[in-house]
Parts: sequence; C-alpha cells; structure tokens
Amino acid sequence: MPRRAEQKYRIVTAVQRRLNPLMRRLPLQTVLETTGRTSGLPRRTPLGGRRVGDSFWLVSEFGERSQYVRNIKADPRVRVRVNGRWHTGTAHLLPDDDPVARLRTLPRFNSTAVRAIGADLLTVRVDLDTGRP
Repeated sequence: MPRRAEQKYRIVTAVQRRLNPLMRRLPLQTVLETTGRTSGLPRRTPLGGRRVGDSFWLVSEFGERSQYVRNIKADPRVRVRVNGRWHTGTAHLLPDDDPVARLRTLPRFNSTAVRAIGADLLTVRVDLDTGRP
C-alpha cells in the first residue's frame, strides 16, 4: 500500500476504534456482526449499507484489510442489524463488482464518507436468511 494510503488507513482506524463502540450502541445504527477469526467471539461493526429484497449491500472502505472482511473470509455467517432488527445471513465478497457504482445505490451520507476515506473499496453482499422454504 502506498505511504499516503497507509497513513490514511492508520488515522481512520484510530478514529474508528474510538467511535465504533459508541456508534454500535445507537439503536437504529446499522451493525454487522461477524465471528472473530482468532477469538471466535462476536465482533460488531457499525456501518452503512442498504437492504434490497433479501440482500444487504455495503462497501468496505479498506477492502480486505478491514477486520470485518478478514472475519468474513474465515466464516461468512453473519448477522446484520437493520432498523433495530437482527437478521442472519451469509456474506459474500464481490471483488468483480464496481464499488463506486455500488456506492451510488447506497445511503448518500455513508457513501460519501466511504469514498472520501476509502483506499481499497470492496463490495460485500449479505444474503439474508428469509425463513422461507
């Protein structure tokens, strides 16, 4: 990773370490819960995205360097809290999807932030369990 991108990554992750514990407690904040790849414990990350039918779409600002993406690679079973309700599902990393185009379909505020701070965008789709046969 180029030096400038590495500095951006370090600054953003330092800020996120302080803000995320507060953000994930907000009842209507969208949260992704993965299983820690080493600890096996639930790891909750506040993020932005959008539910479309039986899928939830998001874009990771640091691609495969994001801890939640590393956790998804180890165990794709996740939970997503959307509008205060938890949904289980299976996450899929989509490196062939155009993340910039995808951001245009997601909530504007979060998409603007992801574009501004992101260094290696990666689309993630969570196929939600519907409970239907």
